[in-house]
Amino acid sequence: QVQLVESGGGLVQAGGSLRLSCAASGSLFSIGVMGWYRQAPGKQRELVARITNGGSTNYKDSVKGRFTISRDNAKNTMYLQMNNLKPEDTAVYYCNAERIVTVSGRLDAWGQGTLVTVSS
Repeated sequence: QVQLVESGGGLVQAGGSLRLSCAASGSLFSIGVMGWYRQAPGKQRELVARITNGGSTNYKDSVKGRFTISRDNAKNTMYLQMNNLKPEDTAVYYCNAERIVTVSGRLDAWGQGTLVTVSS
């Protein structure tokens, strides 16, 4: 059993910053790709940023230059530094992990989500 737990969400004014964390726990050996997704009210879940276990990244166009994704493979933890936040960044942010290698095989997992609210 692998669990992903997000933290770091909250309420911030436009122009402010937040740092999200996602920690994977359980009997796992490695994680392939990790990513942050978000879902705003009435909208579909969308990819915000992804990072491979080698450190390659890609971002949604609207967050490039403002958000930075990183990970600590030794701690099975991923981060999202969000700067210059805008009201349109308001959403529930979800952590995702693909190709988690465990004693039982490979699996994917999602976190429970953390709410980010940006006020204007």
